Amino acid sequence: MGSQALQILRQGVWASLTGGWYVDPHQSTFSNCFHLYLWIFLLAFPFLLYMALPSSIVVAGAYCAVVAVFFTAIKVVNFRLHAMFDLGEIVEKRQASLTTDPQRVEDGDEGSGAHDGSQHRDSGGGVEMTVFRKVNSTPPVRCSSQHSLFGLNQVSEFLPQLEDQAGSKALVSEEGSKRDSAGCVKRTQAIRRRHNAGSNPTPPPSAMGSPPSLQDLQRARASSHSRARALPTALQFASSLLLPRSGVHEASTFDDTSEGAVHYFYDESGIKRSYTFGPAGGGYEDPVQERERQSQSSSFTSTDVQDVAPVLSMLQPRPVVLQGMQVRRVPLEMPEENTLMIEEKTKPKQYYRFWVLPGKWLRVRYDRLALLALLDRNRRVGENVFAVVLASLVAFLGFLLLLQGFFRDIWVFQFCLVIASCQYSLLKSVQPDAASPMHGHNWIIVYSRPVYFCLCCVLIWVFNLAGDSKILQPFSLYGITFFSAHFLLCARDMLIVFILCFPVIFLFGLLPQVNTFLMCLLEQVDMHVFGGTATTSPLSSCYSLLRSMLVAALVYGFCLGAINAPWGDAHVPVLFSVFCGLLLALSYHLSRQSSDPTILWSLVRSKFFPELESRIPEEPPLEIKDPLPDKLRNSVKEILHSDLVMCPLMAIITFAISASTVFIALQPALSFVLYILAGVVGFLTHYLLPQLRKQLPWFCLAHPVLRSHEYSQFEVRDAAQLMWFEKLYAWLQCVEKYFIYPAVVLNSLTTEAHSVSQNPDKPGTYGRALFISVAGMKLLRSSFCIPSQQYVTLCFTVLFFQFDYPRFSETFLLDYYFMSILFSKLWDLLYKLRFVLTYIAPWQITWGSAFHAFAQPFAVPHSAMLFVQAVFSALFSTPLNPVLGSAVFVTSYTRPVKFWERDYNTKRVDHSNTRLATQLDRNPGADDNNLNSIFYEHLTRSLQHSLCGDLLLGRWGNYSTGDCFILASDYLNALVHIIEIGNGLVTFQLRGLEFRGTYCQQREVEAITEGVEEDEGCCCCEPGHLPHMLSFNAAFGQRWLAWEVAATKYVLEGYSISDNNAASMLQVFDLRKILITYYVKSIIYYVSRSPKLEEWLANETVQEALRPCLSASYVDSDPTFNLNIDEDYDHRASGITPTSFCMVYLDWIQYCNSRRQTPVDNDRDSPLVTLCFGLCILGRRALGTASHSMSASLEPFLYGLHALFKGDFRITSPRDEWVFADMDLLNRVVAPGVRMSLKLHQDHFTSPDEYEDPVVLYDAITANEEKMLISHEGDPVWRSAILANMPSLLALRHVMDDGSDEYKIIMLNKRFLSFRVIKVNRECVRGLWAGQQQELVFLRNRNPERGSIQNAKQALRNMINSSCDQPIGYPIYVSPLTTSYAGGHTQLRSVWGGPVSPHNIYTWFISSWDRLQKGCGAGCNSGGNIEDSDCGGGSTSISNNPVVHPPQSSALTVPQSQLTTVQSLGTDNPVGPSWPVHSQPLPLALLSQSEGRMDASLVNSLHRTSSIQGLLGQHLSSSQLSFSSSVALPPAERFCPGSLQDNPSHRASQRGLGLALGQGSGLPYEGLYSKWSLSGRKGFNGPAALEGDGGLSQSVRTQASQAFQPVSPAPLTEASPTLDTVGVAMPTETTPLTSDSPSIREESTELPLLEHLR
Repeated sequence: MGSQALQILRQGVWASLTGGWYVDPHQSTFSNCFHLYLWIFLLAFPFLLYMALPSSIVVAGAYCAVVAVFFTAIKVVNFRLHAMFDLGEIVEKRQASLTTDPQRVEDGDEGSGAHDGSQHRDSGGGVEMTVFRKVNSTPPVRCSSQHSLFGLNQVSEFLPQLEDQAGSKALVSEEGSKRDSAGCVKRTQAIRRRHNAGSNPTPPPSAMGSPPSLQDLQRARASSHSRARALPTALQFASSLLLPRSGVHEASTFDDTSEGAVHYFYDESGIKRSYTFGPAGGGYEDPVQERERQSQSSSFTSTDVQDVAPVLSMLQPRPVVLQGMQVRRVPLEMPEENTLMIEEKTKPKQYYRFWVLPGKWLRVRYDRLALLALLDRNRRVGENVFAVVLASLVAFLGFLLLLQGFFRDIWVFQFCLVIASCQYSLLKSVQPDAASPMHGHNWIIVYSRPVYFCLCCVLIWVFNLAGDSKILQPFSLYGITFFSAHFLLCARDMLIVFILCFPVIFLFGLLPQVNTFLMCLLEQVDMHVFGGTATTSPLSSCYSLLRSMLVAALVYGFCLGAINAPWGDAHVPVLFSVFCGLLLALSYHLSRQSSDPTILWSLVRSKFFPELESRIPEEPPLEIKDPLPDKLRNSVKEILHSDLVMCPLMAIITFAISASTVFIALQPALSFVLYILAGVVGFLTHYLLPQLRKQLPWFCLAHPVLRSHEYSQFEVRDAAQLMWFEKLYAWLQCVEKYFIYPAVVLNSLTTEAHSVSQNPDKPGTYGRALFISVAGMKLLRSSFCIPSQQYVTLCFTVLFFQFDYPRFSETFLLDYYFMSILFSKLWDLLYKLRFVLTYIAPWQITWGSAFHAFAQPFAVPHSAMLFVQAVFSALFSTPLNPVLGSAVFVTSYTRPVKFWERDYNTKRVDHSNTRLATQLDRNPGADDNNLNSIFYEHLTRSLQHSLCGDLLLGRWGNYSTGDCFILASDYLNALVHIIEIGNGLVTFQLRGLEFRGTYCQQREVEAITEGVEEDEGCCCCEPGHLPHMLSFNAAFGQRWLAWEVAATKYVLEGYSISDNNAASMLQVFDLRKILITYYVKSIIYYVSRSPKLEEWLANETVQEALRPCLSASYVDSDPTFNLNIDEDYDHRASGITPTSFCMVYLDWIQYCNSRRQTPVDNDRDSPLVTLCFGLCILGRRALGTASHSMSASLEPFLYGLHALFKGDFRITSPRDEWVFADMDLLNRVVAPGVRMSLKLHQDHFTSPDEYEDPVVLYDAITANEEKMLISHEGDPVWRSAILANMPSLLALRHVMDDGSDEYKIIMLNKRFLSFRVIKVNRECVRGLWAGQQQELVFLRNRNPERGSIQNAKQALRNMINSSCDQPIGYPIYVSPLTTSYAGGHTQLRSVWGGPVSPHNIYTWFISSWDRLQKGCGAGCNSGGNIEDSDCGGGSTSISNNPVVHPPQSSALTVPQSQLTTVQSLGTDNPVGPSWPVHSQPLPLALLSQSEGRMDASLVNSLHRTSSIQGLLGQHLSSSQLSFSSSVALPPAERFCPGSLQDNPSHRASQRGLGLALGQGSGLPYEGLYSKWSLSGRKGFNGPAALEGDGGLSQSVRTQASQAFQPVSPAPLTEASPTLDTVGVAMPTETTPLTSDSPSIREESTELPLLEHLR
């Protein structure tokens, strides 16, 4: 703790004060001295120039030139050195022995580049021992050494490895030996290597030659082959000559110097040697490695030089003086990560060649880590140039201010210190900075200090010049004179004080990095000046501001011309009416456009630049396409088409109203009427209705007064129903946005323009015209986008300036404009004060650590400063964050509404972005968080579809820009951050928390999900409470929370998750036998359904490999097969024989073959049976191979099952290699078979005997193929299917978490989920986020149990802090910025109607004309009516209200020859009823008749499917037929292949059904109560053409009224292709309803049909 505090004080506090300079004890003396002298130079040079030389611009120019040259030299050298490390030459020069001539050594190192001197080696040289020594250097942040073996990155690539004579360890070196006739000293050839940012030069092999531990070397030696041989020659030589009394032995430790102790080491040339200690300090050494290398004929090689150096001659043993080497004790373990083995004495010289001139170079004995610790790296040339320019600007502008005389006495030195800190940060910056939003080296933050310094200096100089020259015309506003000389000089003095406080400002991080500052500045200007919305990026902010300025410039000319035109008492110039029309139309258009131009650009690119679209690299093609991009483009296209009609229409209407002089003739009564109307409607819409719909209205009532339909439901089964008060809320908003506030703004614009025109000689006409244009645009856009806050601002403006203080009023437009800006800041201030008071309330304080208790008393004197900070932070939109989560608050730097500067989005780990070997071995992404993140991604898609419409219907209460909500369900807990709110669009970001969160998260989840209605406390007693009211304690506690419950039953479309332990389902052998049986039957099913069956049967390779299976005596006795789990196991033959296989599975093979369109021969000895036998044997053998065990235990079985489930098939038996003749045998038969068997095994528990019938089993497999995706969760198809709203999914998950190793069967069913919507104080969220960023990035608190993330129920501290971007927080999913459009919400479209686009207008005219013609024709016929002629009518003939079903009088009979089975969504479908799946008589309530007649085409459309196994009876009574419209259907395209969608006849049949059954959401089947005119040949191929996620909402209500006797199926005649689960066309069979009119079944369109019938 103490060392961490010192590090923060040194690298954080002191470095922030000085601009980056501090003394680092871990760095070298040279580095610290260089930093010190550099800092002193930058500080003293301008100070001495100013004090010693006279004030002159020449001095400033000279100072600027010196700084420019100095920085240029440093940047050039730094850039060249990094380039040298990237591409330069590493040269190793090994120094000779102690008696080597030093002059010759230096000659060899001369920088001539022409030749290298060679030195003679003295035979009497000393040999040094290698030791461990800690390297006194700390790598920079970007060069972390925590994953490096010796503290330096990529060192392990150059480490030589030991190799014994048996070859167990090879000594690999990347150097080549080259010696001449004069000596034997080697020079390592040039090694070219490209380094990363954190790489280091290659250490010499002799320096790295010793292993980390000598004991490890001894153990390796002992295990090598050389230890089994006799003692080396050196030991024999020492034994024979020295005759040690204790004998020869291998040294036990490094400091073992006893007689006969043998040590092994590497000498200065990298040669492996042995040394034997003798008596009296003598000893002998022997080049062991040379002998081994000579015996093995090995040599060192070079990467650049191809010639092989000759083997060095073996050196003869020679005596070595013990005093020639120093023996040090070596620690047995490494004390630090950055421990490096180096030579204690003369180590080899290693250097780079730094080329100065062609042919001339210098030696550089330096490495990249030391250079990075010395100076920051600028990777591009542009960065270096920009840094030099900035340093020169800082010098010039700073010295210019000194010459102006703005600083005196000690402030001169302070200003020079600020200059030095700004310049020094360009060379060695503060990392991490207090305002840095990211860990590690932040290259953008380097430019913050000099950029802010230059900006402040320019403003000081401009203000001083303007104040002295008095060129600006001052004006007064609300009693304050702006741009006067005194005003400008005061602003200049404030900036001078501000610039002198730079060290403290940057210490507390009050100024953001440059790009964040630019984004915040442009966003605030666009929002508060032009009425824009929040932005999502710096590019978005620039785009939004330029767009607003362009529109303002466009209407400014009209406004200026209108003001200069003559105005009468009852006359409005035409030019002003044009200005009003243009302003309203363009403001409406801007309010409906997102600030992010990417979607609009993608639409433009796809329409006008398709060649650019094709150049963009696409993702790998998937079988299920992501619908989101097309949906967004269609939404933008719909908005543009609607604006194409609405904008001219609104402009014309506004022009007409303005030209009518109504805003002049009816003054002042009209103004007060509009104000009162706006106040009343706003109060009713945005206060009264939301309060009545809250869970706890006014925190007094215990239940909402206006309740939704789902409020009392325990489990939500349908989509949320549209209530009357939601329609009222939507219509009131519509009236408010499009009628009241435009009238208020136009009225004020007209009044303002009329008053300005009455004083034509008044100066400032140009400015007033500009103000009218900008103010009108801002107020109109704000009323279109966020009308919820307008009525408060308007009422306050009227009351304050019209009645309370009319003397302070300027004009109403001016008052309203500035009050709208002020009120946005006051709302922020109110939220900040609520957050602070809630967080530090003494009765609910939660101390997360000892520091919190220590800091609590200091919060009391801090309170006065706290409120000052709150006002300051509200003014500049900065968060107010608690320090380390305590009760002490500080102001952070300004942030945009988006808050996070980085675009961090979660990237799912699956098989598309991992290597195949990694998938098979380590199973990446198998943790629950990665797998569960897909549910939050699907939740984001659901919100994208419905969020904007739900907000406009008031289901989340009042909302504004920057609000944060928490969606809480059983297992899903997500924070939704609303960023941008437009007119009909909302941009948000979702952050999903862990399913199984921490203890603190669970406590906070309990706090937001538990109710307080049962609380009966009042202070210390429990007297109870009034009926439907809260108790005193509950009401008091709810007021002291930073959150509130906005809704308790918010319905979203999602997935219900059920997981079953696979071990419990496969524990006994009988259950495993059932699984294997279904496995075999599934393989047979897929063989028979494959369109390549004939090709496989005719394949000679396959038939040749399977020919031995035709023998009657053939038996496969593989150990994989077991009597306990294989039903066809022949215990007499101890294996599986064709006879035993046919006894069990022949009937199933024959039935599957009979369901083919063209059956093949299926006799016992037929090729089909032989192929099925071979594939079933292969599949079971693959399961045993994947299990890696022949035992019958459960764990290997589950391991193998999971391996096959994810597609890891390993064919190891030669008898199974025939399958490689066609890989589709594995991909399309065996792989889907093992997955389908798991689903069938799941269904077996609900109905054990059901699948014994082949008909039922075949239909069940077919139904599962159509309605369900069975895949591994790592497969990209799994994610695509969820995002495409697949009804059901199944997977086998291997969970390895917290020591658990288990397998789970995951089942997903699409249904409607209920969420609690919690609205959180947005300033609480921003403050806690800012506090976490400061604590983890700048203060470096790595404690996982830090006090700032402990639970605090009043502020939801843990949940909010957990939702931060990683690695600050730990969400399992962070969505990209997603935009939701109101046009995709079907219920809102039913209230407001669809978009008014040219195409819709054309369609409406055509349909109206058709109905008019048909109506006239029906009226001319006697007894006719419009409905009969219309045949169901178009979309305009269908009522949106439910129809009352009249009593039924006629019955519908179905002939027995027309019987069919009906498909359903199965028991797992959440939107439909539970259909029984068995072969017993099935009670089924179908269609209830209306008064009209139903044509036989309806019956012909009911084809045979596979999920309902009962058959319809011969006669259907009228009581068995009924319709209901309560369950929303999925889109038809989801179940219809593209070939059918593109078929004109198919689309015609869809349109026909749409005309008959009706279109839209929740529409009745009006066609059933009229005459049906659909021809029998068209049939029912699906619902009407559905677009987007809209569609028909119908359901089936089953009634147990009558049981039908099962009827045998009709002969199979025809089949039509459909799509299997992997996207391959598969033939399907149908049963004709009549013998004379056979119909081809389209299976993909049956499911929507049955949805209509249900």
